Amino acid sequence: MSPRAGLDQSTILAAAALIADEQGLEAVTLALLAKKLNVRSPSLYNHIGGLQHLRAQLAVMGLRKLYDELRRTDVDEAGMPLDDAVHTYCNVYVAFVRKHPGLYAAGVKAAAPDETELAEAGRKIVALTVRLLHPYGLDGDAALHAVRGLRSMLHGFATLEQAGGFGMSLNLDESLRSMVQLFLAGIRASMSRSIHNEQQ
Repeated sequence: MSPRAGLDQSTILAAAALIADEQGLEAVTLALLAKKLNVRSPSLYNHIGGLQHLRAQLAVMGLRKLYDELRRTDVDEAGMPLDDAVHTYCNVYVAFVRKHPGLYAAGVKAAAPDETELAEAGRKIVALTVRLLHPYGLDGDAALHAVRGLRSMLHGFATLEQAGGFGMSLNLDESLRSMVQLFLAGIRASMSRSIHNEQQ
């Protein structure tokens, strides 16, 4: 079967991302995607290698879009006070999950050895976050542990919010800000103890 005119991989991915964000990642099926694009399912195989390949491409798309959003908090370019840059980073992260819950969910898992595009997209976010936290005195493994901690904190907050896990009438953005402030206070306390121990 010849490829349908006007149908290409970017069009398919955009439609799949929209389904994921509106109905959840698990709702993305080739049948639903074909219906949305008004084509027969076999037509999709001219551009993608099946559902698994499609979801792998959604994962890459999600991480790349997240990176593009987070880039404006890069401490080398942002030109804002350090704590403000971290708060902005966290706000941007959570806002991305609010806007693109399905696309975000696609990129959560760690890349398999053969998923080089996904691995590279993930590495770019890690590198950016390491740069963000470096001025706090974090290097090497300590920086990577902090990156994991920050990611876990933001992922937990954002996914709990998506699942309707916050029932109290407290402002969620204020809760986010308070959580980030505690995280930064913990980093400062930890670094202060390390310096004190080195001086003894």
